[in-house]
Amino acid sequence: GLFVTDYFTRTPRKLSPFRSFASIELFHFHIPEDTVIAVWNLITFKEQGGTFGDQCPDRSITVYFRSGAPSVINPLHTHFPRDTAVPGSFALTLTWTLPNRTTGVFNVTSPLPGDWFLAAHLPKDEGKISVKGLYEECQYLFQPQLIVQRLVNIAVLYPGHVTEQSMAPHNRSCLYKVFVPSYTSRVLVEVLRCRGAEGCPLWLRVRAKAPPLHNSTTLDCREHTPCQLAQDLPFWQHWYYVLVEKHPGVPGTVSFQVTVQLTDCSRPSLARPPFLPSSASMNMPHSFGSVGGLALGDSPPPTSPNDTKHPLPIPVTLHTEERCWPVRPTLRNELDTFSVHFYIFFGPNVSVPPDRPAVFVINLLPVLDSGGVLNLELRLNVSSLCGENVTVFGCLNHGVPLTSGDNTSVTCETESLAGFLLSVNATASLSRLRIPYPQTGSWYLSLRSLCATEHGFEPCTNVTAEVYLRAYLSPCINDCGIYGQCKLLRTNNYLYAACECKAGWNGWGCTDNAEAFSYGFQLLSTLLLCLSNVMFVPPVAIAVRSHYLLEAAVYIFTMFFSTFYHACDQPGIVVFCIMEYDVLQFCDFLGSLMSVWVTVIAMARLQPIVKQASVLYLLGAMLLSMALQMDRHGLWNLLGPSLFALGIMAVAWTARTIRRRHCYPPTWKRWAFYLCPGALIAAAAVLLYAFVETEENYFYIHSIWHLLIAGSVGFLLPPRAKPSRRLGPLPRRKGCGYQLCINEQEELGLVDPAVASINSICTS
Repeated sequence: GLFVTDYFTRTPRKLSPFRSFASIELFHFHIPEDTVIAVWNLITFKEQGGTFGDQCPDRSITVYFRSGAPSVINPLHTHFPRDTAVPGSFALTLTWTLPNRTTGVFNVTSPLPGDWFLAAHLPKDEGKISVKGLYEECQYLFQPQLIVQRLVNIAVLYPGHVTEQSMAPHNRSCLYKVFVPSYTSRVLVEVLRCRGAEGCPLWLRVRAKAPPLHNSTTLDCREHTPCQLAQDLPFWQHWYYVLVEKHPGVPGTVSFQVTVQLTDCSRPSLARPPFLPSSASMNMPHSFGSVGGLALGDSPPPTSPNDTKHPLPIPVTLHTEERCWPVRPTLRNELDTFSVHFYIFFGPNVSVPPDRPAVFVINLLPVLDSGGVLNLELRLNVSSLCGENVTVFGCLNHGVPLTSGDNTSVTCETESLAGFLLSVNATASLSRLRIPYPQTGSWYLSLRSLCATEHGFEPCTNVTAEVYLRAYLSPCINDCGIYGQCKLLRTNNYLYAACECKAGWNGWGCTDNAEAFSYGFQLLSTLLLCLSNVMFVPPVAIAVRSHYLLEAAVYIFTMFFSTFYHACDQPGIVVFCIMEYDVLQFCDFLGSLMSVWVTVIAMARLQPIVKQASVLYLLGAMLLSMALQMDRHGLWNLLGPSLFALGIMAVAWTARTIRRRHCYPPTWKRWAFYLCPGALIAAAAVLLYAFVETEENYFYIHSIWHLLIAGSVGFLLPPRAKPSRRLGPLPRRKGCGYQLCINEQEELGLVDPAVASINSICTS
């Protein structure tokens, strides 16, 4: 055959440690039909500070693969919510081969066509809270690339026609495909008139949706005569691929004929006719695109002795169990993203007769619906059973309805198919099923009522069970409960939803409480974080006593908003918010930085120059507000104004030291008992905040941070400024009868002469 190679790539993305599915990186690919091999090239490299991260530690990277929908992963081995079906996926772990780069290759032979999803993440870390910008973090980037090789012009088999083929000595196999429409209960592939050097040295393989593999359904034509391979309950509206493969080492040319017969289960007395009037009768594409192929809209050519396609009589061997019952459609009502309800006509109460199943179809749109959760709920109306021991079984299957013909055991599975089984009876009248990230396409629900007897389940007589059926699509399972938040995520043009849990809860629906915080622990952490702000009361009292009223107002502002911000910031249920979270966070950060600013400015002792001090206070408030609006967690946006205030203090102290020719502050007691302890306490608080704080110890480390910062303010705040000494009246001068009128403050240049009161002592 002729091969065509396609290449797809994605932009590198930064990987994060796994905490929930919301922290993974998801990549979406599309594999075309007739692909024989898909090769994923997985490139991973490290970066640190814009350069290659040769010094970064090696961290394993886990990659998950799944066809049709994103992988439902559980690397932390948490418990899933009840009634949740977990679809399987394939995972591999990448190891590092070079200091800063590694490459992995993952091959898939004959992959299923359609959407493929890759999910990647780093291992879970210790949850350290790092200050943004403090140091260059190691970044692990992941970039997948896809190379596919697909066959073109694959020969198409038409039901009821014979295709002749001669396999040359240098050829090993021939590949065909046939389209299976809806209401097909059986696909029969047969090899006729096989002639070779050693009988019929051929293997016959059949597979749905993609070319066959070595483990596909196989038949050895040497051992079976006639060489027929049947597929019961095939997938509807899909291609089936037929591979005729020659045994190795067989010399000469092998000639044979191959034909396909489809059994129409909607008409028990008829099989698929060999000639169809139009493509609509088989729900097939109007043109197959095969060289020499026949479009179904055209009339078939007249048969002749030299023609390679001949109609065959189709034997009708349809049993009662193979009958497919009418499929009732559902009405799709879209309410929001991943919020879709499927309504049943003349429902939601469904009558299940005793002699036949009730079949419904739920259509999920490609790409749009695979990022949510498919929910199914069955509720039995016990009053409709008339006292009989009736059990209603529901079988949900993808691609084709599955009804069991065996009354003794209902398993909802065959040799090649497996569905999801639900059951309701008089004792358990409610059954639920949740499928996260379902495959798109048609889902079929078959409801069947059976009566329990001593010999197992048997068909009921004259009892029609009534079942309430509810099917809907939701973003998350139960909206992630009270300990989780359902997040809508996007990767390129693909949307999906995932839960982000809090307060130690884990799992796909935030229902695993193995590491959950108890109510007492949540209350204790909230009280510690809130009541630790009471430590600001002593600095407020000191500031008021020292006549630092502006500083006292800032400390009160900080204490108030820090208390209520931490009361609103709790992950559990012990939460109290007096304002919006964003407002509380901004005011808390602003108050903390303004406390540092006004304390340092007060230490600079600029109060005598009233106008300059007011300008600095106002300038600090504007700069800090701007920095917080730019990035509340950025290091230099917050550290810059603080260093600027320290620079002002250093200049003021240096100027006083030079003018007085003595170290400022002048007393050693001020250094030993106030400045040095305050600086050490503040430094300890900064070190705890920057290097020790993690998610696990946050509630008590951050409480200690509150205590230390408030305590350092009490030590660093300067004492009350001493009033300037007023000079007494000068001694009287004995003279000719006049005495000078003296104002002592004007002489010292401490006040404005225009507003000074003159105390004159004039005596003759």
